[in-house]
Amino acid sequence: MWKGKNSRLINHVLPWLVPVVFIVVWQVLGQAGYIAKNFLPTPLSVVEGGIRLAKTGDLFDYIAVSTGRALIGFLIGGTIGFVLGLLNGTFLLFERLFDTSIQMIRTIPHLALIPLVIIWYGIGEEAKIFLVALGVAFPIYLNTFHGIKNVDKGLLEMGRIYRLKPFQLFTNIILPGALPSILVGVRYALGIMWMSLIVAETIGSDSGIGYMATSAREFVQMDIVILSIILYALLGKLSDYVATLLERRWLQWHPNFFKTRKRSSRKLKRRAL
Repeated sequence: MWKGKNSRLINHVLPWLVPVVFIVVWQVLGQAGYIAKNFLPTPLSVVEGGIRLAKTGDLFDYIAVSTGRALIGFLIGGTIGFVLGLLNGTFLLFERLFDTSIQMIRTIPHLALIPLVIIWYGIGEEAKIFLVALGVAFPIYLNTFHGIKNVDKGLLEMGRIYRLKPFQLFTNIILPGALPSILVGVRYALGIMWMSLIVAETIGSDSGIGYMATSAREFVQMDIVILSIILYALLGKLSDYVATLLERRWLQWHPNFFKTRKRSSRKLKRRAL
């Protein structure tokens, strides 16, 4: 009983060990004067700055606006990438028509399109959502496309032998077989989502975390600038955690998933012993 609890405790504590040690070292060096406050404020100063903004309510407004932009852009771009990946991966005609064009567009850095996007949409919400959607679409498309292409041919043949209808073949074999690759694309796209939003919000915005960072930079409020960076990091971590939960829920049937979990739990049990 205790061994199981110890292994679970270690499993939850280990991912946060390096960040906690980093913050402690950062605070000690800052308090000792080895790091100038105007160069890098201490973690306690950053927390105090966050409390000041939280009391006025501005902090939560900034977080809500940025999260809304990120989610809308992710839903739009993710849906487009997923649908294109399904079509091109399933139908050879669609692949021949569209895949080469998509691959050419994919090689263009989406953030390099910022001047063009500003001309099209100005600095309003549409420009930010467009950049996020564009950045998110390609990793989900690629992983969906390759996931479908790499589905076990033996399973497809078995489905045809059992005379599964095309829709049944897709829902019972093709989509489940591609799901691990699709979820990898989702996790990768979530990182690009926040990166795209950071750039979009700092270029021109009147709300959101990027606006908070830009305003703080103009008034040389280094604690708020660092707070903005930390907020983006925490939101990115939260997004990745949600994606991990989806993997655990949707890939319970996958043998490799269970093998990985069993192998890691055995290692943790040995260490706990």
